[in-house]
Amino acid sequence: MAKKKPGENPKRISSHTYSAAREKPGKRKEMKQPKQANILFLAVIVVVIAVCVGPLMAEISAPDFGHSKHVGLKMDEALLTVSNELETEVLVSWRSERCYQCLYQHLGVVPAGSSPGQPGSADFSVSTQHEITLQLNSTPDAQELCKVQFHFGEHGNYSLWMKNLNTVSLTNCSLVTNSEPVNSNMPILVAFFVFVGLALIFAVGCRVLRLGVVRGFVLRISGTMETERLINSELGSPRTDGLVTDNILPSPANANRRLRSLDTFRGISLVIMVFVNYGGGRYWFFRHSSWNGLTIADLVFPWFVFIMGTSIALSINSLLRGGANRTSLLKKVLWRSSQLFLIGVFIINPNYCLGPLSLDNLRIPGVLQRLAWSYLVVASLDLLVARGHLDILTTDAWWSPGLDIILYWPAWLCVLLMEIVWLCLTFLLPVPDCPTGYLGPGGIGDMGLHVNCTGGAAGYIDRRLLGEQHIYQSPSSKAGKILLHYRDVPTSVISRFLIWGLLLGTISAVLTECSTDRGFIPVNKNLWSLSYVTTLACFAFVLLVLVYYTIDVKKWWSGAPFYYPGMNSILVYVGHEVFEDYFPFRWRMANSQSHAEHLIQNVLATSLWVVISYILYRKRIFWKI
Repeated sequence: MAKKKPGENPKRISSHTYSAAREKPGKRKEMKQPKQANILFLAVIVVVIAVCVGPLMAEISAPDFGHSKHVGLKMDEALLTVSNELETEVLVSWRSERCYQCLYQHLGVVPAGSSPGQPGSADFSVSTQHEITLQLNSTPDAQELCKVQFHFGEHGNYSLWMKNLNTVSLTNCSLVTNSEPVNSNMPILVAFFVFVGLALIFAVGCRVLRLGVVRGFVLRISGTMETERLINSELGSPRTDGLVTDNILPSPANANRRLRSLDTFRGISLVIMVFVNYGGGRYWFFRHSSWNGLTIADLVFPWFVFIMGTSIALSINSLLRGGANRTSLLKKVLWRSSQLFLIGVFIINPNYCLGPLSLDNLRIPGVLQRLAWSYLVVASLDLLVARGHLDILTTDAWWSPGLDIILYWPAWLCVLLMEIVWLCLTFLLPVPDCPTGYLGPGGIGDMGLHVNCTGGAAGYIDRRLLGEQHIYQSPSSKAGKILLHYRDVPTSVISRFLIWGLLLGTISAVLTECSTDRGFIPVNKNLWSLSYVTTLACFAFVLLVLVYYTIDVKKWWSGAPFYYPGMNSILVYVGHEVFEDYFPFRWRMANSQSHAEHLIQNVLATSLWVVISYILYRKRIFWKI
């Protein structure tokens, strides 16, 4: 970490404004070896590049700009020197433009000029993540002198001059850039192009390997190596009569074949989740939104819940067709939900960072705990309405286009009732000392009028039911049924996905009035507001259409590499949480205030989990609960 110069102690402001199928042996297996070798080779290349480029990027990210005052700056900070030529002290306050109706926060006081030509001055570190507004007031009478709205650049050096014009009552404020900021987004652009380049190399390599001449050459080499291995081994010549027949015979057509697009979608959500949890290079758009609004980090959890619900419908239908009864399946649902909940509470509880786990401050509603509850509710509802045999249903009736809705009306009714209950609790439940229906952040938000009303009814219910010490202490202030009924008609699947996406997007537009803060129900991840659910479901339907069309319909893409973590999601999620602070997933950095070093460390750690999931996939090791 960079050290400050002696005598230099600039005050800081923060941007956070709110408190398995088997492979067939023999020739068919040999045909797959080049592709498997390429995938593993690509994974090795990613790791090697990350390790080799890391020190280089660290050097690039910390250049010497020739300004000693940069030494004390952290990530996402700039140096601001305020020079005051007035005859009175000036109070400097600030407010982020991402903080809706927030109070100004004091930055510091600039002394008055000692004499003409000798202004008073003070140095401050200001946030560069978002545009901010500086307010300058005279200290005796708190009179506003001027306001300056500006988006500072990381590690830039700026001067703000205050002077009187012809009359004492008029004050001029001018902002000057002393040295240009660095481009803090360059590391993530470099990482993006590196991965795009690797993907293109891999795609071209696969195309080349499909050429007859190249494929024959590779197979001749691999066949020669296999022959030598067998000659030199204790097994002697290869035998064909001892092979298991069910591995040779082609498997019968499976109506319940696994859709690779679903595992790929799950893998995409999981990989982004792991990257975000590891830090996301310490970029603000890879952190959860402070209150209203969306960032990339806000997308992945709802998408994971979305694909979990999609898979539930397919899984339960498959089990019912296989002869399982609903009572036994309900027991499995209860057991799996309990396992997820207990793993979340006792294995990956974030309170371990504070020392031995204590029941006094045990966090109850964690990620896996919420997944457990969602799984229990959705799976139980689906068990009530699921049909084991779909082939007896008519498709000629006028209502057949709505099979995915009409046949499951009890579940839809339950969902509607739960939504009505949420709306009533949110907007009608009286909360002590807070306005009814309040959805704001409390604290300095809403001009500080509702300091202790964070989250309104949702926050009040959480505190009453779980207790203050058992909730998160550092807050950032229907697809399965469609696939089930229209699986053999891709156009119907795609059209229904797009219709649902359009419908949910329209609901979101009405609820939010297409704004971040001024709608009826703003998009808010902390509250899991109705508009947040509809907006993320809209995005999920669109993404699933793209993945489904390219993987399962056109087969342009195999889903790699996201397919592999998607097949082992519980293991990857639990593993990345448990081993987060262990090498090679984390190490001591030469410059902890470098976006580049954080990005390399986080990308490498995430890539390692993709490689691990691929190795486990090749070994047919899957953690199922």
